[in-house]
Parts: sequence; structure tokens; C-alpha cells
Amino acid sequence: MRTVFKTSYDQDIDLFKHGGQRFWYALLMLGLVAAPFFLESYALTQLSFVLIYGVVGLGLMLLAGFTGLFSMGHAAFLGVGAYAQALLCQAGWPFLLSMPVAGALAAAVGVLVGLPALRVKGIYLAIATLSFGFIVEEGLARWESLTGGNAGLLVPQAQAFGWVVDSGEKFYAVCLVVAVLSTLAVLNLLRSPTGRAFVAVRDSEVSAQCMGIHLASTKTLAFALSAFFTGLGGALYAHQIRFLSPDQFGILQSIDLLLLVTIGGLGSVHGAFLGAIFLIAMPQGIAMLKDYLPPHIGQAPGLQSAVFGLVLIGFVLFEPLGLYGRWVKIRTWLQLFPFYRRGMLARQKSYQKSERLR
Repeated sequence: MRTVFKTSYDQDIDLFKHGGQRFWYALLMLGLVAAPFFLESYALTQLSFVLIYGVVGLGLMLLAGFTGLFSMGHAAFLGVGAYAQALLCQAGWPFLLSMPVAGALAAAVGVLVGLPALRVKGIYLAIATLSFGFIVEEGLARWESLTGGNAGLLVPQAQAFGWVVDSGEKFYAVCLVVAVLSTLAVLNLLRSPTGRAFVAVRDSEVSAQCMGIHLASTKTLAFALSAFFTGLGGALYAHQIRFLSPDQFGILQSIDLLLLVTIGGLGSVHGAFLGAIFLIAMPQGIAMLKDYLPPHIGQAPGLQSAVFGLVLIGFVLFEPLGLYGRWVKIRTWLQLFPFYRRGMLARQKSYQKSERLR
């Protein structure tokens, strides 16, 4: 088992704990950069979706996983980012400028939504954000002069200073750059006093206040940053599907995003991308298995929703730390083998929120 001896406090906030992590992350980056050279167009499109949902998952993970504030209407921020990006591109803005502006607009909306979080929490906050999601969806449908209403809105090709993103390979490169920069931004945020304040609020609001953390500004900032990354993902999402309609940003999309962070692993940056992989790969897997299932099951309507629900229940009951938590247990088992003893990795009754994975 690898043991890291820390000789300074700076090592506590290092991005990489040891040389092995640098090697594996460098190998992963090499594979992602080389993906357009050996993946077919369809697979590359799916990988682009994974990166987009990974960015969106980072936003929701900041809010739900690291600050402990759940949002049932997060698809609304995705919609604000997507529509803002489409409208700015129609006005001739380069995507290098319109994407951060779309994220900033979503963040401004996030501040407005974060204000109720100062007074309510738990199920009441979830209901408040759910209502916000309905309001945004209805607003997108009714404001026909701006959004096109239910008739939808076409999204122009991304372009910046004469460079047009007119192929899947170019768009994948844009998604990869945005995903890497967003991940580095979130990791550095979590190492900062602001990120530690988020975790303190999640673990205990009373203790956080005793340490001098201002709850109102911290919660509002968490909503704003979460909405920014979700809006950024929405801008990429708009260019990927090239056509927007209000029903794409409804309650079902919000539930999918909650599934993403829950199954990926709450309180984990890795979990955002593992959840994105699950969200994109699961429908494909179900479609492939339909042919091997009995007709009355394989052709039944709502099969995908039922499978998603069963998987979520399974994770909540047997692996609350999600896919990343399971991977950490497997890695620990391999490191301890043959000295592993049954029950060593079982959850203790004194489980605390602060034990969540980072």
C-alpha cells in the first residue's frame, strides 16, 4: 500500500498526491487528445456529451456535493446558458466571448435563486428550486419573441475570429478544453478558503458560523458558481444539439442531473465525470439489451426510467458514495491484498458528512 509522508502543510493542498497520480492523469489526457484519431464519429459525439455533462455535473457537485444544498431545478440554469449562447451567437458574438457571458448570465440567475436558500433548507429548498425550474421552462415557452417558444430556436455554428467549428473533431476539442479548464478551476476553488467554507457549511452550519463563515454570502456564492458552470455546460450543449426547445430543460432533465451526481459519487470531482459516463452510456446499454429480453419486458414503455430508478435505489442502499466510492474501495482492496479482512471497508455507524470523498 502506498504511503505518502507529508513534510509540509502545502502538501495537503497539492493537486497530485504522488507521482503515480501524475502518470495516470497524463495517460488519461493523452488518450482524450488522441480520441479523434481512433474513434468513429458517433463515439466521438457521445464522448463530447460526456464532457458537456461532466462540466454540468461539476456545477451541481459544487452545490449538492460540497455545500450540501440540493437543487431540483438545475436544468433551468442549463437552459439559461443554452439560450443565452444561442442568442449571442445569432447576434454575431464569437463563442470564446459568448460562452463565459452565458455562464455569467446563468450565475446572475443563480444569485436570485440562492436568496431563498438563506431562509430554507432541505426539502423546502428542493421545492423552491423545483418551482424555479417550472418558472424558467414556462418563461422559455411563453417568451416567443426572444426564444421562439415551443417552435424552438436554431443554434448557429460556433465561430470565433474566422475559425468555424464545423466538424465533430473541432467541437470535441472545444469541449475537452472547457472540461479541463473547468475541472482545474473547481479543484483550485476547493483548495481555497472559499471551497473549505463550502464544505464547512455542508458539514455543520452552526460550526461554520462559529468559525466566522458568513452563511448567507457562502450559500449565495455556491449557487452562483454552480449556476456558472452549469450555464457553461449549457452553452456547449446548445452547440451540440443545434436546436433548443423549452421541454429539453424541464423536470426530467433536472432529475437526470441529480442522478448524475448521486450515482457518480456526491462530494467527488471524479464523480461528476463518472456520473456523466453513466448517464450517456446507460440508455445505449438498455437499447442493446432490449433484443435479448422477453418481448413483454424489452418492448414495455418506460423501461429506461424503471432501470434508472432501480439503479438509483441500488446505489442509495448499497453504495451511497457512488461509482467513485466503489472504485476507491476496489483500489484499497487491491493495495491491501492479501491482508484485506472482511468488513474493513464497511461503513461505520458514526459516518459523518466530512468523510465524503474528495
